[in-house]
Amino acid sequence: MQNIALRRPAKKAFIVAAVLMGALPLYGCYTPGERALGGGLIGGLGGAGIGALASGGMAGPTLAGAAIGAAGGALVGAATAPQPRYYRRRHYY
Repeated sequence: MQNIALRRPAKKAFIVAAVLMGALPLYGCYTPGERALGGGLIGGLGGAGIGALASGGMAGPTLAGAAIGAAGGALVGAATAPQPRYYRRRHYY
């Protein structure tokens, strides 16, 4: 397997792009459904990464890590959604 060496500016740009793409699902998440979807996506990617690193790239543990991470991320995302606030205005005559 060849080692692909990136130059320093390209490596920085890749890291910045990866961080921005990882934060993109969190932009504008206000409802529990949106938070669950974003949390599931982030948890799935994180679980797949951890599963791949722990198993040496085998498919079974990588998919299991992705499934567990997605389920956990969706639960945490839905549980931490801010509650909608409703205000009643009193009308005085």
